[in-house]
Amino acid sequence: MSPAPDSIRARLAASVSARRLVQVAIDAGLVAFAYWLAFQLRFDVGVPPRYERLLESTFPAVVIGKLAIFALFGLYHKLWRFVDGKDFGAIARAVVLASLALVGGLFLFSPTDPPRGVIALDFLLTLALVAASRFLVRALSERRFRSVALPAGSRRVVVVGAGFGGQSVVREMRLNPELGNSAVGFVDDDPRKRGMRVGGLKVLGTTDELPRVLDDVEPDEVIIAIPSAPGIVRQRVVTACRARQIAVRTLPTVFELLSGGVNLMRQIREVRVEDVLGREPVRVELGRVGAFMADEVVLVTGAGGSIGSELCRQIARVAPRKLVLVDSGEHALFEIRRELGEERHYTSAASVLADCRDATRMREVFLEHRPSIVFHAAAYKHVLLMEENPVEAVRNNAVATRIVAAAAGEARAMRFVLVSTDKAVAPATVMGASKLLAEWAVEAAQHRYPATSYRSVRFGNVLGSSGSVVPIFRRQIAAGGPVTVTDAEMTRYFMTIPEAVQLIIRSAVLGRRGDVFVLDMGDPVRIIDLARNMIRLSGREPDRDIAIEVVGRRPGEKLHEELFNFDETPRPTAADKIVAAERPALDPGWVEEAFARVEELVYNGDAAALAAEIARLASERRDQVQEQPRDEPSRLPGADPALVTGVTPTVDRPL
Repeated sequence: MSPAPDSIRARLAASVSARRLVQVAIDAGLVAFAYWLAFQLRFDVGVPPRYERLLESTFPAVVIGKLAIFALFGLYHKLWRFVDGKDFGAIARAVVLASLALVGGLFLFSPTDPPRGVIALDFLLTLALVAASRFLVRALSERRFRSVALPAGSRRVVVVGAGFGGQSVVREMRLNPELGNSAVGFVDDDPRKRGMRVGGLKVLGTTDELPRVLDDVEPDEVIIAIPSAPGIVRQRVVTACRARQIAVRTLPTVFELLSGGVNLMRQIREVRVEDVLGREPVRVELGRVGAFMADEVVLVTGAGGSIGSELCRQIARVAPRKLVLVDSGEHALFEIRRELGEERHYTSAASVLADCRDATRMREVFLEHRPSIVFHAAAYKHVLLMEENPVEAVRNNAVATRIVAAAAGEARAMRFVLVSTDKAVAPATVMGASKLLAEWAVEAAQHRYPATSYRSVRFGNVLGSSGSVVPIFRRQIAAGGPVTVTDAEMTRYFMTIPEAVQLIIRSAVLGRRGDVFVLDMGDPVRIIDLARNMIRLSGREPDRDIAIEVVGRRPGEKLHEELFNFDETPRPTAADKIVAAERPALDPGWVEEAFARVEELVYNGDAAALAAEIARLASERRDQVQEQPRDEPSRLPGADPALVTGVTPTVDRPL
């Protein structure tokens, strides 16, 4: 029976701690020797008695003081066989500060002034011995690994990235020979590493030279060990490997590593479509961006959904006082509650089975838990399904949003964030129209409940969310095709779920009350290119192994998605890549009257009249905008203090 993961981690931690103690002991001996030798070299015919007494009286304090300064500069955070050029800078700074502290201490507390030659010699000897010991260990380690032959039957692996991630992957391979992987070299785009040996392995070339490297080395597998690698680099690696039938895997992204375990080899996975989209991933600093939620009561609706569950995971990392999970689906709610408790060790979650369309139940939930921050992620998002069920689409996406926004205002929540979608821009489907109505409801609630700060967050398609095109393509590929695309020129904006959630969290404290936020998602992706990439990632070739069929657009389906409505213009915010949709103010009285008519038709179940009413409301809104002066303010006065530290998120399929 294999040892438990916790037992392995405990033994690994104990081993590392023991090695660090050995490092401290060696440094203590080197520092002591350098200090003693400095006196011996300074005085050729023997150390005078008064300096002999000085040496003896200061010896323990000098050694302990220097070791403390070395620890302060992080000289024991890394095992010596992994030191590099950056570590020499830290060593030099630590030795300089230790020598300055020695000078100050001797002149302040010693009755005998120390010879200047002793101080200079001590500095030089300490620097040389401390640095040389580390680089000697590294050199011997690399030589040992170079002399060891690859185990018989092991898979030859080329590692892309010779930085910390790549070195960690190689170390895991060496520590776990039962994995059957042996690294044969690195590929890295840093020109300074070209031809060098890192951890005993040679840097064979750059990613541009990867085809040549693969032909020369003929590895069995390539591992991309750069968590922050842009999609274009991953695509270059995948293309070169697929052309030669070489397996390719990757380390998790930064988002996945933040919530993962210790063993990198166990986290290495197949390359996914989101890894090769070609857009730069958004950088995360959730500790600062989400700090406003610490010690607060946070409520998430739709907590079991793709966006809602990721919201719960990331919110739990900043440890709110209580996290209230609201969902109408029993199984989804159970799963996210179990994950937070068992896997993420967050024990302050409260599960609430409730339907956001029930106004009485929502008031009960908000009055019981008194949340200060609300994220409303509950929504129907399957476009075609909503076309067939327009009354339920409006009831769940628009009317329920108005109910939850009112409950938050009545409970005097500090912040309310609606998860919206780019389908709400010039809506051509019931789903898009229902989300635009939801945005109107949130803006009207801002006027009605000024004590609460309301916002909406609008983004494009979220990779892997429910309603996404990616799972559909994946099923079609697994079935052998064909992969169906509605139009060869159709494009969509794409993000990953963690990035989208960051946008949502960041927007809660950004900009002005009542704002609608939009992520600058870069260039849109052609759906047919997405399909081809997914086919190639499966190890097959499009149009040869898997057919792609263009089936034509469905009613209401746009060729290209938009990010702003006709009456909106982008306004920069304090966060990188997040903009606000500046638009003329809605008349809150008109919104109330509009929802009164919409709700009556919803509760009567009159789908035809509901469609006509929504079309009429859109026409009325257009007429209002044309009549308003262009310089009219678009929001209530009073801006929230924006947290200047923040990041942007990413997403996948229509929300």
